[in-house]
Amino acid sequence: MHTVTVTVGSAVGLHARPAAIISEAAAELDSEVLLGVPGDEAVDASSALLIMTLGAGNGDQVEVSGEVEADVAAIAALVEQDLDAE
Repeated sequence: MHTVTVTVGSAVGLHARPAAIISEAAAELDSEVLLGVPGDEAVDASSALLIMTLGAGNGDQVEVSGEVEADVAAIAALVEQDLDAE
């Protein structure tokens, strides 16, 4: 399992719009990717609702993990971006 720790880049944290963008990208992958706040249970990155339950805000650390390194990297890159910027 590949795991990377990244910092949430969205100004609003992993809330509605960023969670939707991340979950849509994760749903298109051929492998399961998990997101989690260190010390808590990870959730399926293809579910916007589960991502929002993490309560991760801007600047918080999030662990991205999965079996396929490229898929983990793709989702990690999204988490680091400000997905709420227009």
